[in-house]
Amino acid sequence: MSFIGWSQILLFFALVLAVTKPLGAYLFRVLEGDPRPLPRVLGPVERLLLRLCGAADRREQTWVAYASSLLAFSLFSVLIVYGLQRVQHLLPLNPQGLGAVGPELAFNTAVSFTANTNWQSYAGESTLSYFTQMVGLAWQNFVSAAAGIGVALALARGFTRRPGPDGQKTLGNFWVDVMNATLYVLLPLCLVYALFLVSQGVLQNFAPYSQGVTLEGASQTLAQGPVASQEAIKTLGTNGGGFFNANSAHPFENPTPFTNLVQLLSIFAIPAALTYTYGKMAGDTRQGWALLSAMSVLFLVGVAAVYAAEAQANPALSAAGQVAQAGNMEGKEVRYGVAASALFAAVTTAASCGAVNAMHDSFTPLGGLVPMVNMQLGEVVFGGVGAGLYGILVMVVLSVFIAGLMVGRTPEYLGKKIEAREMKLAMLYVLVFPLFTLGFSGLAAVLPQGVSSLNNAGPHGLSEILYAYTSGTANNGSAFAGLNANTPFWNITLGVAMLGGRFLMMVPALAIAGSMVGKKVVPAGPGTFPTHGALFTGLLVSVIVIVGALTFFPALSLSPIVEHFLAGAGKRY
Repeated sequence: MSFIGWSQILLFFALVLAVTKPLGAYLFRVLEGDPRPLPRVLGPVERLLLRLCGAADRREQTWVAYASSLLAFSLFSVLIVYGLQRVQHLLPLNPQGLGAVGPELAFNTAVSFTANTNWQSYAGESTLSYFTQMVGLAWQNFVSAAAGIGVALALARGFTRRPGPDGQKTLGNFWVDVMNATLYVLLPLCLVYALFLVSQGVLQNFAPYSQGVTLEGASQTLAQGPVASQEAIKTLGTNGGGFFNANSAHPFENPTPFTNLVQLLSIFAIPAALTYTYGKMAGDTRQGWALLSAMSVLFLVGVAAVYAAEAQANPALSAAGQVAQAGNMEGKEVRYGVAASALFAAVTTAASCGAVNAMHDSFTPLGGLVPMVNMQLGEVVFGGVGAGLYGILVMVVLSVFIAGLMVGRTPEYLGKKIEAREMKLAMLYVLVFPLFTLGFSGLAAVLPQGVSSLNNAGPHGLSEILYAYTSGTANNGSAFAGLNANTPFWNITLGVAMLGGRFLMMVPALAIAGSMVGKKVVPAGPGTFPTHGALFTGLLVSVIVIVGALTFFPALSLSPIVEHFLAGAGKRY
């Protein structure tokens, strides 16, 4: 580790804190307040789109109606993206003449981008046409991120709203939330962001691929395409799907250290800002800062651990008596080095983004452990756009309940009692993640259809399996690339894991919101546990670690942890 490396990490985190309040205030204005910016320009567009969605009256919905709209829209999205892939050879903007995508891969990709996972079992530049990339994938990058914001807003309203005089229990309107998040947040920010990327050298064209000659005289195909427009929403919407197979390690996607820093900042910007937005909705910004503090503690511990692991030589090399002065550089871009690569790995898995600028499969065993644990904590270490907020709010419910048990008092949060129904729904939310991750990992580890895709035996092979289903269920999308996931077994099981990790966790969160929104607010008293201070932040962090990390500890002990000790003893696979 070095002073320069830590300076990069601290500069990045300082920038995240700097944008949290102004961006959070803007999000509150456009998502909850009125008037919205540029009413003469964007107002007519908003009204037209809402009429097309059948939501021109902006009538608010109960949690059941909100969830039904979410599921119906997501099903429609899966079908559209699937269909585009299957007929892309008949569609325009396909200068390379790429053929139709196979049914299993098309299913996996359609589900992946609808679920905001962006797991890619294919190489983008050799599989998908420009039309499919733009009309199918980029469109889903926007609306899946907006849907996540909508669910987070609905849960926040459930906690912060007081019941109306007529007893109405509504949480907003799904179509209005998605429209506002897309039109007033994601589109304008991505327009500016994409222009910045183009100015730094990121591609944006419709040209056919060109041929080049290397210094050794070999022929090389240079892929082209509309990269910058997809790159912007890839990171801002915490999607992660790269135009190129190498993702943000590719110089056409991430050409300079400056673009690397901006990409990192854009991944955390909206998840961090939403905590301040939540504080504004609660009428007490300290509530939002407490959530951000818990996220920050978990992130800083994680990035310190992965940086420390990657700054050392691989334990197998150390056991062989080899010295690596620069740390573990395998799988990393020399232009970024260990610190920026470790930071990117920690950020992208803490935020369920999945974009990478280094090969996680080449990290040391403990360095690869950290990204896995980040995801296994359940999208609460900043998390995805929207998903991070509703994920940590579910953990708040558990924390408040545990605090109530400690003092023998009915637990309350923001003056509303946490009762049996909310706890059942919160536990349902918590159990979905290990069910899909560990269930499918165990299945893949014993079936020939699963292990036949591995390039590594022993504990590292198990790490590849565990990482894949962790990434899919956590809607992250990054991978240990030693695994060939483009087979019918992996495409289908990962697709099911992504659906479960997205929608079987969104629906309980919305049900909690529906249960909480109609409850009366009880004034704070001497026995009320404050949820805005350091004590609560510490409790929240502890609950997240116990519920999240310890659930997966046995599986981790058999994969990266045992691999670390075996490599140190000179055992290789």
